[in-house]
Amino acid sequence: MDVARYAICKPVNIWVLLLICLIGGAVAFFEMGRLEDPEFTIKEAIVTVQYPGATAIEVEQEVTEPLESAIQELAEIKEIRSRSMIGQAEIRVEIQDRYTGDQLEQIWDKLRNKLDDARQELPPGIDPPLVNDDFGDVYGIFFALTGEGLTLQELHEVAKDLRRGLITAEGVGQVEIAGVREERILVEVDQARLAALRLSPEELVAALGDADAAVEAGGVRAGEFFVHIRPTGAFESLDALRALPVGQGQQSVDLGSIATLKREYAERPVQIIRHNGEPALTLGISGISGSNIVEVGDSVEAALQAMQHLMPLGAELHPLYQQHRIVNDSVNSFALNVFLSVAIVIGVLCLAMGLRAGVIIGAVLFLTVLGTLLLMWLAGIELERISLGALIIAMGMLVDNAVVICDGMLIQKQRGMNILDASRQTLQQTQWPLLGATIIGILAFAGIGLSQDTTGEFLFSLFFVIAVSLLLSWLLALLVVPLFGHYLLERKDDRQADEAHNADEAYSGPIYNRYRRVAGAVLARPWLTLGVLVVLTVLSVLGFSRVPQSFFPPSSTPLFYVNLFLAQGTHIRETSRTAEDVEGYLKGLDGVTDVSTFVGAGASRFMLTYAPEQPNPALMHFLVRTEDAEVIARLVREVNQTLPGRYPAADVAAAQFMFGPNAEAKLEARISGPELDELRRLSAEGQRILQERGQVFNIRDDWRAPVPVLRPQLDLDRLADAGLTRQQVAQALAAASEGQQASVFRDGDELIPILLRATPEDRVAPGDLLQRLIWSPATASYVPLAQVADGIEA
Repeated sequence: MDVARYAICKPVNIWVLLLICLIGGAVAFFEMGRLEDPEFTIKEAIVTVQYPGATAIEVEQEVTEPLESAIQELAEIKEIRSRSMIGQAEIRVEIQDRYTGDQLEQIWDKLRNKLDDARQELPPGIDPPLVNDDFGDVYGIFFALTGEGLTLQELHEVAKDLRRGLITAEGVGQVEIAGVREERILVEVDQARLAALRLSPEELVAALGDADAAVEAGGVRAGEFFVHIRPTGAFESLDALRALPVGQGQQSVDLGSIATLKREYAERPVQIIRHNGEPALTLGISGISGSNIVEVGDSVEAALQAMQHLMPLGAELHPLYQQHRIVNDSVNSFALNVFLSVAIVIGVLCLAMGLRAGVIIGAVLFLTVLGTLLLMWLAGIELERISLGALIIAMGMLVDNAVVICDGMLIQKQRGMNILDASRQTLQQTQWPLLGATIIGILAFAGIGLSQDTTGEFLFSLFFVIAVSLLLSWLLALLVVPLFGHYLLERKDDRQADEAHNADEAYSGPIYNRYRRVAGAVLARPWLTLGVLVVLTVLSVLGFSRVPQSFFPPSSTPLFYVNLFLAQGTHIRETSRTAEDVEGYLKGLDGVTDVSTFVGAGASRFMLTYAPEQPNPALMHFLVRTEDAEVIARLVREVNQTLPGRYPAADVAAAQFMFGPNAEAKLEARISGPELDELRRLSAEGQRILQERGQVFNIRDDWRAPVPVLRPQLDLDRLADAGLTRQQVAQALAAASEGQQASVFRDGDELIPILLRATPEDRVAPGDLLQRLIWSPATASYVPLAQVADGIEA
């Protein structure tokens, strides 16, 4: 088809295409989804199994290995990593890269079925394996909630009120509250008093369980109604719980007369959060999948503003991460860049090729960008940093096709042709070479965008946007440049059809003459030219080898994180105390504005590329906000050099957030074998060698140090003679230490565990563990642990 004649003589369809690009692109810009990072599937699940009372070795042999063997039967598995800890197994399952997000749901169902089949090989009474495969929720609007003068319970009530108001805001998907301190109802019983009354702990547990149990008593017919029967007796307050009778018949006493009841926070909370040194909770807000995060952020801010008057005095929300503002700034910056790019292109081309040629090429560029936005919207590609970056990268290539065609038309016009013939001649000579060059430019990015792994999924929008924009620029150059050239380049006073033109006249002028002299000199000295090219190539290769390499650059967000792991087994209260010291150090660094502390577990996933740390009482995790992102590299270097010297027993790692998936470590090595002591020795030797070389930091292994354990050496014969079981001994020791759960206390929408525990004076210490009294149902009396144990092994 004669494209030039079609464009000039039958322009209606082309004008329709231009209107579609113009109007559709403008609509798409305002309607398409906006995110910070492109969505990608995290092809990983975590399987957790609780095995209370088991050692790490027992968990490994009795739980982890059977489950790993069952999981390995799945053909889709790429890698399995496990951690066996005291009373718990954690197995990370990673799926092969070739499986897409749409296939994962079925794969996770197969995984659950395999785990269900493997349960018969697990020890009896063990909790069923739990599979957590929900890593896609990103709480991109992330706040810390503090309350000067408020208790943590009052702060929690404020957070729940905020969640109720936010969950109804337009576009909001989920609202997560983190850092809530678990409460407990403590029933502290004096051991001597129990022994004097000959009351067993089992009687207290039975009384508490019976009084709180939901009971079904049926109902009766009353006329035309059916009336349910609901016996009273369940406790609804601490006073009612104190009045609960314990024991049988004449021996019955009120619980409050033999025990002290109080409500307080758990001795070992799962997580402790502070913001700038103040106790805090966090609220993470995620948008519905595919929503415009900017609009979600606006609705969240409007909802918070409407609820501001409901917040008590002292309560304050501190923004930790506001994805909608980051995205809005990025999109606005992109719009400005597009405007400046088009203006610069038009300005440069107007100087080099003339005003009319500059307007034509600038119009094609502008229409190409708008048309690309329309196709992105139709294909479900959001405006995010990768797609925006792709448009900016492609901006310099989008004008090439239009420049070549417009310049060819101008040359042919200077040779005496009219615009139609000039357009036809230029398109016949250039349209297919230009298509080939366009495809080559697209293929340069195909290896990244079509890679069958997480990186390819993350960067697919880069390939899509560049491919669509370059192909569209080729198509519009073929159609629009001849059409606009007909209106702007064809002037009657320039037509000299009857005048002969010199074919070389079009290439005359000072610039062409200089270029002709340079080209002639190069061609006259071929060996010198080749030698210079070889030298430049070698220098380029040598220079490139010295350029720092990283596939994903650091994030431009003024935020970095610091992780510290104390010795495994450290009490979370001790970890929190150390974290206060680290807070002070970080807050005092030049350029730091805010420090948020997470003890015991990482923060909620507030960006897609952030991988939260799993719960660990020895963990300190800090989010550090700075005045400017430019100072982060210096601060990270300073922290990594300073903190290891201040806390030599801790593993320290400070790092910047990266664009794209963040790896746990840049260098990893695996040591495997059957001998545990030998593995630890090899690990220590490898860490020592790396430390001596001094080119790496944060050298650690994932086994941590062994956890100290106290092991009463029970004599089974004496245990049987005393009428006791290992289970009864364990329950008695639990009540003497952290507490034995006996029931739950219902407080509105909260279920608070009731713990039966010894008084502070009676709680066991490592030195007097053998003196603990244990109730023997067989003899109806208490016996000391020393009577059935040979000692305590540490």
